[in-house]
Amino acid sequence: MSSSKPSPKDIVDAASPPPVSREKRPNPTPQSTKKEPYSPRSRHIGRSRIQTIVFGLGIGVVVALSQRSRPSCHLPEAWALCSKGQNSAIYTADLANPVVECIVVREKTIVDWGTKEYVKKTWGDRDTIGPPILGKRDTQKSWSLGEEVAKKGLKFKYLKKGEAAFPGFADAHAHVLQYGATRELNLDGSLSVEEVRERVKRYILSNPEISNDRGIWIQSSGWDQNRFPGGSYPSADDLEADEVLRDRPIVLARVDYHAYWISPKALELLGDLPEHVDGGLIVRGEDGKPTGIFVDNAMALVEKAIPPWTPLQMLSYFNTTIHDALRHGLTSIHDAAAYPPWIDFFKLVADRDALPIRLNLMAHIDSDEYWGGRLEKLEGYADHRLNVRSVKLFTDGALGSWGAALLEDYSDQPNNRGLMRMSTETIEEHVRRFIEDGWQVNVHCIGDRANHIVLNAFEKALANGSQKLRHRLEHAQILTPDDVKRVGNLGIIASVQPTHCTSDMSYAETRLGPERIKGAYAWQSLIRNGARFATGSDFPVEGINPLLGFYAAITRLDLNGESPHGPGGWFPDERLTREQALHGMTLGAAYAGNQEDIIGSLTPGKRADLVILDKDIMQVPPAEILKTKVKATLVDGRVFYGKF
Repeated sequence: MSSSKPSPKDIVDAASPPPVSREKRPNPTPQSTKKEPYSPRSRHIGRSRIQTIVFGLGIGVVVALSQRSRPSCHLPEAWALCSKGQNSAIYTADLANPVVECIVVREKTIVDWGTKEYVKKTWGDRDTIGPPILGKRDTQKSWSLGEEVAKKGLKFKYLKKGEAAFPGFADAHAHVLQYGATRELNLDGSLSVEEVRERVKRYILSNPEISNDRGIWIQSSGWDQNRFPGGSYPSADDLEADEVLRDRPIVLARVDYHAYWISPKALELLGDLPEHVDGGLIVRGEDGKPTGIFVDNAMALVEKAIPPWTPLQMLSYFNTTIHDALRHGLTSIHDAAAYPPWIDFFKLVADRDALPIRLNLMAHIDSDEYWGGRLEKLEGYADHRLNVRSVKLFTDGALGSWGAALLEDYSDQPNNRGLMRMSTETIEEHVRRFIEDGWQVNVHCIGDRANHIVLNAFEKALANGSQKLRHRLEHAQILTPDDVKRVGNLGIIASVQPTHCTSDMSYAETRLGPERIKGAYAWQSLIRNGARFATGSDFPVEGINPLLGFYAAITRLDLNGESPHGPGGWFPDERLTREQALHGMTLGAAYAGNQEDIIGSLTPGKRADLVILDKDIMQVPPAEILKTKVKATLVDGRVFYGKF
């Protein structure tokens, strides 16, 4: 018997079902897509398939991920981190003690904070002072060092000049596997149809397997027609203009994942299409034929034809995302639509101690029928690395694709008020039943009509005044003045994405007009009216770096320091302060995930999740924030990225 270990690919391949055939699939029917909401293509991986993955990948996951999940350097059992005078700082995100000179960590937990003098006197200094003065700590407390450790004294570590330490950053709204799936072919920032074609062409030519097989589906995301000359949707024919792309099934998701742009070959493989899709749109030309653009619920027609992700692809995408997340200081991510097969996958990874960050999964199933009974809650799973205690509902589309549901017509598209992807009756029933079954309900709401309908549903379901489950409006992007007040009055959390504001500001007022725009991205208005908030990125829709969101939140400027209203920012009265922006990506996000008792601030008794930056983002000029780098990312007191 060979002593060599199998590679992750060997194990995955051996465990996988036979390859998905590229033969043409049965044509979708109008009945099968009538009310099916948008979901990523991998929803086709069913329970039986994921069980095959679970049994076959156990060792493979460990082999593939062990290096990623292993700390990059080791620290002693107990240690202290201190700043050096005015040249560095430790920000706790705890309002009672927002800046401290030192924190003390034992294993996974922060056990104390204070001045360096206090910490040395209380706990001892391994290098200079020796054992501490006993009796200064209550060794009966669960978070104390204990006498044996204390007698050895602490190892002190110091921030370098200009550095700053913070609680580990959280992204309160993101998509883990989708981010990894988009890294090989990325269309972000494309300024024309020609540039998109050129990027796809380079990708094809750089991958011999794809180049030599025109039957392989090519997928990517990131295009935005608002950046193209004229601002109109592209067409399927645009993907036939280059010989390299011709006669290939190509599916390109819009930057917000609310529309697909597909090639003629992909269109051919869809077969007969329905005339109408509830909650969706098949864009058609003057001749009545599909142009190649499918919006919101109509995207399901495309997804039925696309082969599902393989187990090896899922592993690859996961690895890519986790690596980039840790590199940018993220220690917690709220995944804003986790399908049951994905939950099984993440649970498997957590079971093998190969999940180096904390994941809060918002469960989602594509169905207008109530599906709460088909889910299993996970709370504090794998030592608080994995939670499934919330669900995600989708109500409307996005502003950029004219799919956000508005109370009045779009200013730039008369007779169009966007798309509601669920009926009002279904929304109300789902919200009520999920709350009755003890689920936190997080609802995608962009337009003022969608927000209004969902707030009505919450108001009815919460008539008894209970909001202990901390329900959320995901995006809370455009609201009427009255609904801005209702968010706070109902105790609903506004889960917002600051970079959406700066990405949309070039066209948002054109879509909404001068009055409605005042209720868009209205963060300070929400806060003044009592709303709690959390911030995220919605990656891969926006960049994964949380400092991009921090910068956008406090400036409302693009990366060049510009806005439609000048260098002072777009509607600057709605900017967040730096303290508010830090709260949104630390303690605010922890509260939104029901985890503020264990993470979110560098408070004694909480887990030692922290990030060290080479610049102090609370003090440097805004432009310097964009140049700031992560020096180290720690989870449970262990270094998973960088050096410390």
